[in-house]
Amino acid sequence: MKIHLKIWRQKDSQSKGEFKDYTLDDVHQELSFLEMLDTLNLKLVKKGEYPVEFDHDCREGICGQCGMMINGIAHGPLKNTTTCQLHMRSFKDGDTIYIEPFKAAVFPVVRDLKVNRSSLDHIITSGGYVSVDTGQAPEANSIPIAHDVAEAAFDAAACIGCGACVASCKNASAALFTSAKITQLELLPQGQTETSKRVINMVKQMEEEGFGHCTNTEACQVECPEDISVLNIARMNYEYNKAKILNK
Repeated sequence: MKIHLKIWRQKDSQSKGEFKDYTLDDVHQELSFLEMLDTLNLKLVKKGEYPVEFDHDCREGICGQCGMMINGIAHGPLKNTTTCQLHMRSFKDGDTIYIEPFKAAVFPVVRDLKVNRSSLDHIITSGGYVSVDTGQAPEANSIPIAHDVAEAAFDAAACIGCGACVASCKNASAALFTSAKITQLELLPQGQTETSKRVINMVKQMEEEGFGHCTNTEACQVECPEDISVLNIARMNYEYNKAKILNK
């Protein structure tokens, strides 16, 4: 099928970007979206032009590196799907597809569709861990955890840190990402000891990075490829307020 592409091209964060038009005449519907971009890049390289830069790694919907805006939607039109798991069968012959990077001040453009998301890493570094004694792992059955609690922790831990929540939020808030990283540890016995310190440090770092505030539009959950629940934000707010009161 024939596909028309309007792709954002930008040399770096200081340069002015613009949409460039490209057309692919023979796109197989079973190609993944990234394979389609690979095909375009091969054509550009053969013509001596600079290829379109974009982030990717596992191409299995695990690593969270492939984020981009496709027709104004983070990761594209399919619900709970990363860009790398999106296939061209989701589009029709003759379609025009707009492709942009995740646009937020906290995600400066490196080049084209590639952005710097290290601000999310800084939030993790500030408190997204547990302190444990090294040595032999304890017997798993010695720490009983209710099934529903374990499931809730795993659901929060499913966050792949892609940044779609930030890109889809009108305030560029990282509340969903931060709350998921807090919740996955807070629910389990191993992470509860440091809950107060963790939530204060991670929320503080989130604000220092320049992310906006959450105003509960819930666009983040709608476009999250892992369907992380906004209820985690409520839990984060509760734990944050409790920690502030207890640490007065």
